[in-house]
Amino acid sequence: MLDTILTQRQATVSKKVTLHAVLSAGLIALAVVLPQIVHLALGQPGGVQLLPMYLPVLIGGCLLGWKWALSVGVLSPLVSFAITSLMGSPMPALPRLPFMMAELAVFALVSGLFSKKIAANGLWAFPAVILAQLAGRAAFLGLVAVFQSVAPFTVEMIWGQIMTGWVGLVIQAVLVPLLIIAIRAIMVKEKD
Repeated sequence: MLDTILTQRQATVSKKVTLHAVLSAGLIALAVVLPQIVHLALGQPGGVQLLPMYLPVLIGGCLLGWKWALSVGVLSPLVSFAITSLMGSPMPALPRLPFMMAELAVFALVSGLFSKKIAANGLWAFPAVILAQLAGRAAFLGLVAVFQSVAPFTVEMIWGQIMTGWVGLVIQAVLVPLLIIAIRAIMVKEKD
């Protein structure tokens, strides 16, 4: 969405890259901080239920397009793991890290593929987010099924966590598109 609007405004390539890089870094930072806040307020069960790291990745997909969002999806859990490991409590845990990186990469890729459609009509953010959520959770579950002989968790365990996280998914399926629609409206209005 952002790239389309910047192109319509005839922004330079340098300006586009700078804005995308700054937004990507900000979303990665949010993906590190938001889970910490949720875990402080609600404990680990709150994180499993609300899925706070997904929010910035979905926003990134809708705003940045799939190329930039993919970096947000892959780097968010990796940066979170690196920073929280230094604090003595890695999040996500090391065995979960590659699965979560893949899952969030799918979230970013799928929602990012809708970015140009969202630029034309903000309502496309709703199917973008919902399809990204379904594809990402399916990717996580599928990877666990394939690698369960070496992974410390089972398909049943992950399915249980998916069922626990439905509240977060529903909240994000409404909140992210509304936020994207509002951002789009502001950007389009500024253009006029």
